[in-house]
Amino acid sequence: MPQEAARIGGVDIQRELNKLEEMILDSPRIPLSRRTLVDEEQLLDQLDLVRLNLPPAFQEATEILLHKEEVISEAEQIAQQIIATAEQRANQILDEMDILRQAEMEAQHIRQQVQQDCEMMQQQVLSDIEQMRRRAQQELEEMQRMAISECEEIQRGADDYADRILSDMEQQFVEMMRVIRNGRQQIQSDSAAKQSEMNSFSRRMQDRSGR
Repeated sequence: MPQEAARIGGVDIQRELNKLEEMILDSPRIPLSRRTLVDEEQLLDQLDLVRLNLPPAFQEATEILLHKEEVISEAEQIAQQIIATAEQRANQILDEMDILRQAEMEAQHIRQQVQQDCEMMQQQVLSDIEQMRRRAQQELEEMQRMAISECEEIQRGADDYADRILSDMEQQFVEMMRVIRNGRQQIQSDSAAKQSEMNSFSRRMQDRSGR
């Protein structure tokens, strides 16, 4: 029964989940980090494959539950037929009391055996349905956990990348501001030197005019 539950709609869910795990584990890792580069399209295709085959699992469980009453009813009909046959046989041998008592005991035994078989069948069907439901729920939760973990890893990688870019831009701006300040200081220094030279030239010209 577990092997039949694992294969749904012609697709082995456990095998596909193993492929999903191998896809993540076999993906190349970013050097000096715990991050993994995953093929997003391939990962989403694999998730879609498993997701599309989960509804048939629930459908099969529902169909088994719907047919449970039919199976029990059929078993009860068989039991009633057996009992009726036993009672008919007992009525035919009324004159033989020992045989009649034996037939009644046999019918009672059959009745009890059929009832036990029906109860066991019902318990087995319910147990199989519960196992399939739990397995499907566990697989769905694992897929959700892996998808959330992968999204968080991608988000952390994007944040780190953005932080590095902004840090580089900040350093570049600091260097540009240093160059700008040095340029302004140089311009101011050259302007002061030129002004001093002009003042000196003007005084010399005035001195020559006074002579």
